[in-house]
Amino acid sequence: MISDEIRKNLQDIIGGALIERKTDRCTAIRNLLCEGFEAGPTVKSEFESKSIIKERQTPYLKAWAQQNGLWLHELPTNSRYLTRGGEAEVYLSSDKLNVFKVNSGIYYATWTEFFNSLLIHNLLFESTEYSFVGFIEKERLLCAVLQQPFIEGEQANLDDIRELLTFNGFQLKVRQDYFNTEFGLALEDMHDENVIVKEDVLFFIDTVFYVMSESK
Repeated sequence: MISDEIRKNLQDIIGGALIERKTDRCTAIRNLLCEGFEAGPTVKSEFESKSIIKERQTPYLKAWAQQNGLWLHELPTNSRYLTRGGEAEVYLSSDKLNVFKVNSGIYYATWTEFFNSLLIHNLLFESTEYSFVGFIEKERLLCAVLQQPFIEGEQANLDDIRELLTFNGFQLKVRQDYFNTEFGLALEDMHDENVIVKEDVLFFIDTVFYVMSESK
């Protein structure tokens, strides 16, 4: 069940408030974007029209990363390519304890939505928390390089995923897409490849959150 503290933090993120209690890089970038650009809920029908905001955010974030030592010319040393999913390339770190995910934010209309999704994931799934490494350019696209704990296990059962998400207020809508009416929060594509089970514990390794109204 979602705790009162997590509930308060979720409400701040969803409401577009600046998060001052945390100093991690994901929060810092999200706050930066909220200050400089609009931070409204997702409306799927407006995805294309909002892409102009993302176009404006891209040089803004690149300049910020260069000024703050977070612009990468290559991936961390000795990282090894593993796979490519729908939104990210995945690399194993040299110590085999973490993975690096190179993500262009393709599933999001704006970079603000992307970083909101990361913060929501970190609140709800702390065991697979994302940390921000830097920005890099691949195939002329700005990409965020994220680090996440590497979890070895089996693909989770869809019924177990549904049971856990339902317990935390997310109702299955269609296919493997869920919606939480309390927060107006969509969680999409929760199929078994995005959740790992290890020693009867579910680890959510890939999530896509959208702040939106249920009717959208």
